[in-house]
Amino acid sequence: MSLLISIVAVVVLFIIALAGAGAGLQTLFGVVFPYIAIVLFLGGLIYRVMSWANIPVPFRIPTTCGQEKSLPWIKQAKLDNPSCTAGVVGRMTLEVLFFRSLTRNTRTELNNGRVSYGASLLLWLGAIIFHYSMLVIVFRHFRFFFESVPGCITFTQDLDGFLQIGTPVFYITSFLFIGALGYLLVRRLTNPLVRYISLANDYFPLLLLLGIGLSGFWLRFIDKTDIVGVKELAMGLVSFSPAVPETVAPLFYGHLFLVFVLLAYFPFSKLAHMAGVFF
Repeated sequence: MSLLISIVAVVVLFIIALAGAGAGLQTLFGVVFPYIAIVLFLGGLIYRVMSWANIPVPFRIPTTCGQEKSLPWIKQAKLDNPSCTAGVVGRMTLEVLFFRSLTRNTRTELNNGRVSYGASLLLWLGAIIFHYSMLVIVFRHFRFFFESVPGCITFTQDLDGFLQIGTPVFYITSFLFIGALGYLLVRRLTNPLVRYISLANDYFPLLLLLGIGLSGFWLRFIDKTDIVGVKELAMGLVSFSPAVPETVAPLFYGHLFLVFVLLAYFPFSKLAHMAGVFF
């Protein structure tokens, strides 16, 4: 039921934007909603962070594992159970950049009446591919907000598209992003234990991201839109002098609306762990 509700919600949101842009409401979906979403994102995230910062925490990292610092002849797990600032920084760096805790994801099975445990790194691999692909994609999209695109963005774009086959450019991360999201969704649906604890607020952001990826893929490879018009819209938004070009296809507004729905939803969902991990 939670999955069905989430699917219907994402599809309805996309259709609303598609139909609205087709009916001449481009300003609403291309200017008004983006500004509202940005205000909600920034305001909501600041509120969540301030709320966490005001909660007393007795330890720098309250959830630890491994041997803590004790007697001199007992070896301490300095990264798993840090007792100094350097240890905390080291553990946080490994967690933020490499999702170290997910490498300890284990699989529990009952074989011939005996419980056995085994490593299960697929979740870690799927999460790494998804997050880093999304990071590269978002960074690539910054080219729409600059009149003269910085060299670092151009370099990232060229590196991501080094397997270019014809036109448009074949970006590796576009396919990795959709593939990783597909795996994470299939895992949630096929694993009985994970499916049992999954709620609508687990499925909705996952399907929202998948909708963004698929609509972006469609815009790039199948039903292309006017890139010059898209950049004109983006430049107008960041310069607070929005202009809505007539040449941009309604499908783009469906894609854009899903992006800003995700942005507005972000601070009030589990996705806020991006900031919460530091607390």
